[in-house]
Amino acid sequence: MPSLNPAVAEIRLAVRSALADLPDGTTVIVALSGGADSLALTAAAVFEARPRDMKVLSVTVDHQMQDGSDQVAATAAVTAESIGVTDALQTKVDVSGRGQGVEAGAREARYAALRGIAGAERAAAVLLGHTLDDQAETVLLGLARGAGATSLQGMAPVREDEDGLRWMRPLLAVRRETTRAFCTASDLDFWDDPHNADPRFTRVRVRENVLPVLESELGPGIAQALARTAEQLREDAEAFDEMIHETIEDIVEHAEAGISVSAAALAANPAALRNRIIRLVAESEFGASLTRTQTLEVARLATDWSGQGPIDLPGCTAVRRGGRIVFTAR
Repeated sequence: MPSLNPAVAEIRLAVRSALADLPDGTTVIVALSGGADSLALTAAAVFEARPRDMKVLSVTVDHQMQDGSDQVAATAAVTAESIGVTDALQTKVDVSGRGQGVEAGAREARYAALRGIAGAERAAAVLLGHTLDDQAETVLLGLARGAGATSLQGMAPVREDEDGLRWMRPLLAVRRETTRAFCTASDLDFWDDPHNADPRFTRVRVRENVLPVLESELGPGIAQALARTAEQLREDAEAFDEMIHETIEDIVEHAEAGISVSAAALAANPAALRNRIIRLVAESEFGASLTRTQTLEVARLATDWSGQGPIDLPGCTAVRRGGRIVFTAR
C-alpha cells in the first residue's frame, strides 16, 4: 500500500485529537469557506467521524461582500457533498450597518449564523479552520495594539460558550502550507479569497509584510514562537483565573442595582491580580470590556483614594463608598 501523504496524516491526527473528547454519534459543524484551511478540515473531519458514527455538517456563510460570493458558497457546498458530509448547508448574512470595521462585522455576523445553525441542528461543536499562521498573526496584532496578555493569548483551541456549544480549532498547530498540501494530495480544488491579499486589511499587511521581515531579520521559526507564546500565556491565564475566582468569593458582595468589592482587599492584592478582578467584575456583571486606563482608574479607588468621584465605564459606573468600590449599571 502507498504511504499516506504527510500533510494528510498530520491534519487527520490533529482532527482526531480534537474530536476525542466528544461522544460517538455527536453532530459537529465545520465552518467551510471553500479555502484550503476549512476544506482540509472538512475532509479530515468526515474521515475521522465515520468510524464513530458522528455526523459532520458543513456550513458556508455568504457575507455578500464580493461579487460572485453566492457562487463561491455554492461551489464550497458541492465540494463538501463530494467529500461526504452529512449535509452541506449555506446561509447569507448582512454585514452592513453593524457600526464596526468590516472584518469585525463579518466575524460577528458569521459567528452568529454558525451559533444559530448549531442550535437548530443540536450540534455539540463548531470546528473552525484557523491555523498556526493565523495564531501568529493574531498575537502580533494584539502586541501592536498594546492589548495586554489577554489579547496575546491568541485564539483558544477549545472554548465553550454559555449554551455549552464548543468552538474548536483543531488546526492551531498546523501550518497554512500544510492545509494546501492536504488539498493538493486529496485532489480538492480550493478557493483563494482575494480579501486575503488585499492590503487594506491590517491582518493581510501583517501576513504579507511584517512576518516575512521578521523571518528574514530574526531567522525562521517566528510564527511557531508566537504561537508558543500564546499557549504559555493561556496557561498563565488559567492559573490566574483560578486565583481570581477563589479571591472574588471572599471580597465581592451583591449591592443594590450592582455589585461591590472590598477596597482594602483589592489594594492588598498584587497589581496583576487586582486589575484582573476589576475587569472580571465589569465584564461578568455588566458585559463591559475595560481598557487599561479605565481599569487603572478604578484601581486607584482602592490604592490611591483621595475623594475622587464616580468613574464612568462602559455600561456601568464605579464609585468608592466607605470601604467598598460599588459598580452599578448606567
